[in-house]
Order: sequence, then structure tokens, then C-alpha cells
Amino acid sequence: MTDVGNGQTYTASVVGYDAAHDVAVLQLKGASGLQTASISTAAATVGESVVAAGNAGGTGGTPTAAAGSVTAVDQSITASNDLTGSSERLSGLIEVDAAIQSGDSGGALVDSSGGVIGINTAGSANYSLSSQTGRGFAIPIADALTIASAVEAGQGSATTHVGASAFLGVLRGSPNANGRVGRSSTAGALVGGVVSGDPAAKAGIVAGDTITSLGGKTVDSATTLGQLMIGYHPGDTVTIGWVNTSGTAHTAKVALVSGPPA
Repeated sequence: MTDVGNGQTYTASVVGYDAAHDVAVLQLKGASGLQTASISTAAATVGESVVAAGNAGGTGGTPTAAAGSVTAVDQSITASNDLTGSSERLSGLIEVDAAIQSGDSGGALVDSSGGVIGINTAGSANYSLSSQTGRGFAIPIADALTIASAVEAGQGSATTHVGASAFLGVLRGSPNANGRVGRSSTAGALVGGVVSGDPAAKAGIVAGDTITSLGGKTVDSATTLGQLMIGYHPGDTVTIGWVNTSGTAHTAKVALVSGPPA
């Protein structure tokens, strides 16, 4: 990560994240004395002027800025992940008419006094919005700070993961025409591919198989699989169930490895 104020570049690690709110806590290595942003925890109001700062288009360099106003509060959206096939429902959001683009996710939404009132969301390279073209959204900063405090205190939950993330080593597949997944029309998370040497591959799972359970809990979609993975850490042993393309059910115990956040 690069601080555009002092030009210094730092490495960072993920301390934890909340998948249901699209918030992560990062820890910079070797950083000290950095200038902090002014925070405004007052509730956003419809009509107030705002500026969304970020990295529009992912080009780097000087942050970009897009002006606009708050058009609604307490909004809900569905964002789908084009890489994993999963989706997440985000709620309590600030809606703005500023042109938030891919790459702006994680940037600041500031008010006319320069105080940060939110964090831009659902504009990353992987996530796309469902029927929300032309609108931008931000997580209220008060909500983000509450999540950050829980992560820093080591308080995980059903949606909040603290520590290193566990990884199965599966790539997404796509549902077939009848809305189910897998060639056998089995409900679950369709496997588009596996990472060689990782837990799924070692268990014998291959592309075209459908994961149906994890840790004794039913998996009915890629989204559910991602949600269940939040509760695990690298080194945990878990039982995974799947159905192959011939319709044969299998189970195996796998040791999870370290991977990217969900």
C-alpha cells in the first residue's frame, strides 16, 4: 500500500473482515506517525453534498474524486462476485449519485467539511451490482468503526472473521439452464476447477463436481459455502461432502490451508 501523502509504500496483512458489510481491517507493517482522516459519525442526510474519493479504474497514483449528493439512506443491495459465483446482501447503506467506479471500493465518502461519513463499497473489480446501474453506495463510517473495533478485540461472529483465512482450493462453476447446479442437477456449489495440491484436489474433487456439505452443514449454493468458510481457519480439519458428475456421493476430511479473505 502506498501513502500518497509521504510517498512511502508499506506491506499489509488482513487482521479480519466482515463479509456481510464489506469491511476489512488491515495492519500496515513498519508504519508510524501517519496522518489520520477526520471522521464524522453524524447520520448522512438526503441532499447533502459529498465527494467519493478512491482509485477509479484501478490506475493508481493520485486518488480520484467524484462529487455528488446523498440520494437515500438505509439502502440494501445485492453484490455478486464474478470470481466465486457467490453473492452478498449489503444493508444500511448510503446511496449517492456520485460516479463511484470499479476501483473506488474502500475509498472515503466525505461531506462538505471534509469529514469521512462512509466507505465506498460494491465497486471492486470482482463485485458487480444487481439492478443498481448509475448509483453509488457507501457503508456508514459508524458501522465500519464498530466492525473494526470488534475485529481488533478478536471478536468473531457468523459474518466476522478474525485472523488468517482458510482455503479449500475450489474455483466457481455456473448453474445450468434449470437453475440447479452440476450435471446431476444436485443443489450445491458447482466446482469449476480446483487448485492443484490444495485440500479439494487432495480429497479427489474435480471440475464438474458439486459440493453439498461442509462441516456437517448443508451447502446449497456458492454463497452458502463462502459463508460457512468464514468460521474456519488454516489448519482446521473439516468434513466435506460432494456429488460427482455420475451422481455418486462422497465425503472426506480435509485440512484447510491459508488463502485469500472470503
